[in-house]
Amino acid sequence: MMKTVKFPNGSLVPALGQGTWGMGEGIAPVEAEADSLRAGLDLGLRLIDTAEMYGNGGSERVVGEALVGRRDDAFVVSKVLPSHASRKGTIAACERSLKNLKIEKIDLYLLHWQSSIPLSETVEAFEQLVEQGKIGSWGVSNFDTALMQKLEAVSLKGHIATDQILYNLSRRGPEFDLIPWCEKRDIPVMAYAPIEQGRIMKNRDLIALAAELDIAPSVLALAWVIRNPLMIAIPKTSSIKHLRENVKALDLALDRNVLERLDKIFLPPSQKHPLEVI
Repeated sequence: MMKTVKFPNGSLVPALGQGTWGMGEGIAPVEAEADSLRAGLDLGLRLIDTAEMYGNGGSERVVGEALVGRRDDAFVVSKVLPSHASRKGTIAACERSLKNLKIEKIDLYLLHWQSSIPLSETVEAFEQLVEQGKIGSWGVSNFDTALMQKLEAVSLKGHIATDQILYNLSRRGPEFDLIPWCEKRDIPVMAYAPIEQGRIMKNRDLIALAAELDIAPSVLALAWVIRNPLMIAIPKTSSIKHLRENVKALDLALDRNVLERLDKIFLPPSQKHPLEVI
């Protein structure tokens, strides 16, 4: 069965979604980008992640185009910029995103990274949007453990839906304290750039191990990320071929031997590191 992850509000999504960072910037035709998202939906990749920052709303508009006639097929995630994260600003940003997306409700709405605006004010706006039915739940992105602790202090228990972070085989710092902190509270973690934007696919040892397993290196890397039952990976690709490859990670279980070999290629953290971002 396809691996799934449950958010605190009960929403159930596949452990593998679709990223859209770089879409809607005029590099490729909107219809072609929308087609790739629709192809992902056809393969069961229901979660689509976007943000108001991506392409200055362009990415959201691509997602909106992809969802025409298919709203019920998708779980939509978007993000508010820190500069817009006041109570009024968050609500206004959400309205703009809803318009771009051509939908009435964003399933999960995130603060993109730390803001100078008090967290309590942003949380109040998120809660108001939930009450109004404009978002299903809310969370954050690029928050380290200390920030998550501050967020927890101003939030109702069980209301923090996720922390979306940079995490992959070559960026394992969050394993030291952040991921365990989230696990203790049953807060799912979303991994962006789960194959390091393709860079770790050049690692010779990873390529060799994947060849032994008769799978693509990207499939191995993604299966490693979602080995954790609370982890969601959101790789971005516009290639139908790569989408079909990515989906294989949902059904791939890695045994202890493979995990130990990956630990030798990509060392786990032995101490706390600052949270990395791209």
